Amino acid sequence: MITLARLFLLFLVLFLSSSASKAASAVSQDEDSSSASSIISRFRQYLQINTAQPKPNYHEAADFLISQANSLSLESQVLEFVQGKPLVLLKWPGKNPALPSILLNSHTDVVPSEHHKWAHPPFDAHLDSATGNIYARGSQDMKCVGMQYLEAIRKLKASPSFRQPLRTVYLSFVPDEEIGGHHGAEMLAHSEVFQKMNVGVVLDEGLASPDDFYRVFYAERSPMWLVIKATGPPGHGAKLYDNSAMENLLKSIESIRRFRAAQFDLVKSGSRAEGEVISVNMAFLKAGTPSPTGFVMNLQPSEAQAGLDIRVPPTADHLSLERRIAEEWAPSSRNMTFEFKQKASVYDKFGKPMLTAHDGSNPWWGLLEEAIKNANGKVGKPEIFPASTDARYFREQGLPAIGFSPMANTPILLHDHNEFLNKDEYLKGIDAYESIIKAFASFDERTSDDESKAEL
Repeated sequence: MITLARLFLLFLVLFLSSSASKAASAVSQDEDSSSASSIISRFRQYLQINTAQPKPNYHEAADFLISQANSLSLESQVLEFVQGKPLVLLKWPGKNPALPSILLNSHTDVVPSEHHKWAHPPFDAHLDSATGNIYARGSQDMKCVGMQYLEAIRKLKASPSFRQPLRTVYLSFVPDEEIGGHHGAEMLAHSEVFQKMNVGVVLDEGLASPDDFYRVFYAERSPMWLVIKATGPPGHGAKLYDNSAMENLLKSIESIRRFRAAQFDLVKSGSRAEGEVISVNMAFLKAGTPSPTGFVMNLQPSEAQAGLDIRVPPTADHLSLERRIAEEWAPSSRNMTFEFKQKASVYDKFGKPMLTAHDGSNPWWGLLEEAIKNANGKVGKPEIFPASTDARYFREQGLPAIGFSPMANTPILLHDHNEFLNKDEYLKGIDAYESIIKAFASFDERTSDDESKAEL
């Protein structure tokens, strides 16, 4: 006969065995979620969501990001400043919510692809077993960075020495960056939600580096989209006369070409970085009288237009550029007019150039450089981003914003065919962001100020 004591002993053995099994299973799951294969798998899942403009699948991306936030026990909310364009905002509360917070920004949309010109379908996230390259639209611009933020936080939360940040950390996954960011980051930066976040510094995207160091950006060029228009009397295609629309436009194009060549020569000589010069590129030419077979060839048109994509660094004299446009590129004396289709300001709301300090006056810059070095990374010379990112909307508010995408030894392929990122570079980037987030989220100005006073 089985005694009560034996029954109790049997129950105790079964209970302890079950508990041990559950604990082992939990440890196994934790180990599995932090394995390189699991990290790469999550990255590829995000890449496989087609968020290409003009019809990005934003809601599928938002659902995926919320699921990742839940797995990390992060607070989450979805904002829709414009219907159908969800903005995912995650929060990792800090011990001292009174301190200015950290914002890690990334965008969920990507540019379209010419699928037939890719070696692998752009939304398959193909992993080449021989090279380790992951081919996908968004692998560099910039789904990599968004997932690196999350994976870095996953590692920090698993660390016994860092369970909770001192400062609150926010992660924003915004829509529409690739078409101007007006319904995403711009609306966020001007919202009451953003004001309540009390942001102290913003991290956003950078560029890949073909060299063995990371590129870091403290400003960016502002877009100036210009259309110049020439008018003149129409005439027979065989007639030679002055001040035709085409002749006037071609004179302007020649002047523009000389300016562009002079700016480009500064880059070619190495005296200026690409982001430090004014770039001018032709976007379109429009002239001629259409016919069923093309254009009327024996008729000189009375109007001709050219569209120009101009990018202006905040260090340039933009007033001088506007005078050049009015006096040389589209002078009224040659029957020419001009119109800015877009002209972004190079100044913040306080009237200062939109530049993030990259010297000792900005503690965040020093923290970033040190954190990258602690993760065995190298930092290149501070740069001006050659194009535009969402960071401008935060700099416009007077906030320091740093562009950084940890991709060394990587060709620059954003918006190109066969965009890829090597899995090992992606994993190294997570280590860099783990170090940066830890340094930023632990920074206390009061302690820093006390140490500086003690040194004095």
